[in-house]
Amino acid sequence: MSGRSGGLEKARAKMLDAGVDPVAIETFAHYYRLLEHGETGMIPESTIEPVDIESLADVEVSDEVAADAIGSTVAIKLNGGLGTSMGMERAKSLLCVRRGLSFLDIIARQALHLRQRYDARLPLIFMNSFRTSADTLHALGRYEDLAVEGLPLDFLQNKEPKLLTSDLSPVTWPKEPDLEWCPPGHGDLYTALRGTGLLDRLIEQGYRYVFVSNSDNLGAVPDPRVAGWFAASGAPFAIEAVRRTASDRKGGHFARRRTDGRIVLRETAQTLPEDRAALADLDRHRFTSTNNLWFDLHAMKSVLDGRDGILGLPLIRNVKHVDPADPASPEVVQIETAMGAAIEVFDGARLIEVGRDRFIPVKTTNDLLVLRSDVYEIGADFALTQVAADVPYVELDADHYKVVGEFDKRFPEGAPSLAKATALKVEGDWTFGHGVQVVGKVELDAKGAQRVPAGEVLSGSDD
Repeated sequence: MSGRSGGLEKARAKMLDAGVDPVAIETFAHYYRLLEHGETGMIPESTIEPVDIESLADVEVSDEVAADAIGSTVAIKLNGGLGTSMGMERAKSLLCVRRGLSFLDIIARQALHLRQRYDARLPLIFMNSFRTSADTLHALGRYEDLAVEGLPLDFLQNKEPKLLTSDLSPVTWPKEPDLEWCPPGHGDLYTALRGTGLLDRLIEQGYRYVFVSNSDNLGAVPDPRVAGWFAASGAPFAIEAVRRTASDRKGGHFARRRTDGRIVLRETAQTLPEDRAALADLDRHRFTSTNNLWFDLHAMKSVLDGRDGILGLPLIRNVKHVDPADPASPEVVQIETAMGAAIEVFDGARLIEVGRDRFIPVKTTNDLLVLRSDVYEIGADFALTQVAADVPYVELDADHYKVVGEFDKRFPEGAPSLAKATALKVEGDWTFGHGVQVVGKVELDAKGAQRVPAGEVLSGSDD
């Protein structure tokens, strides 16, 4: 065991040397010890049961309560992602979505519209990584009135060393030293808020609630009605959930722990191989997380202070290669936590079922094509409204469309109309002309380089 304990000391020294916040180092040490003692973070099916939740559609929230709640709310966007899976090397939120507007443009305009409509302060703050901060602040520079006096536009998430699976010592990778580090998962939000002093500053300035969401989810508007529900509930913590669909089979879900009745969020990485069938059972586990969450600042401060800054979220043990693009590079463990897992830390935490319009994440170019199409409209309030009857299932050939640069080349005149589509599957290398329409379920086969002419209507079955 001594070699492994030495690994923690080496990791601690490395983090100190890099100027990482002391509480973040202690938090990392807490999870390192769990890892060292064989903790896997697994949540067996036998320890949980399905959960039933209330729906926002059934909740009455008066205009007065909604306006009052949004007036005490701060919106935080998780913006540390680089979009590497789509071939990007800068903040994913800089991607153009519609009408020349990026994710950041739309998020900023959503917040500015809500401020004006409700006469609310509603600060918008981004949790950036050391790789996304400069780009993001530069892009937001055009919105001169976005920053709220006395508060920053961003704060930085922490970083931690990747550990060799062989002995849990920090990996060294001289070829690209940046790859020796990883973010601690978005559960780091709470550590970073406290460590930067932002948690205390928000309380001092009279804010009560925080709404957190991912910057790649444009459906996650800080909605006054949801804020009003949360404020009226008196809950310390809540998460917006949606009903799982076929595309969520492999994703995480909510459940109730049998021993103490608390709500838990089980991620795929916390599911045993023998429980994968239960994970995929949409009738048993019906709700997944939008990663839109709400918390009471006073409750968060109280719990963090009582635990010396360590919230104690469940460990997620993520095994990867130090260079994700090189399968021959050493295998490493990344210690991660999920911010939604904080739901099990708070007594009286709640779930609320929301419509799918509040969960429009963009993880791949398949999602990006839907977002750029006419499936959604962007209103004067810059909120997205689904105007198509259904969101079509899109599967583009990864060899040609996975990377944004290559994807853009194949839609030079913009996305096709998908408003009447149920599915679009593209195999091979197809380029789409202007004004193409997809109707029903359409599959394009790989037949060498192909072009869909301008104005073409691609019609398929409706099954």
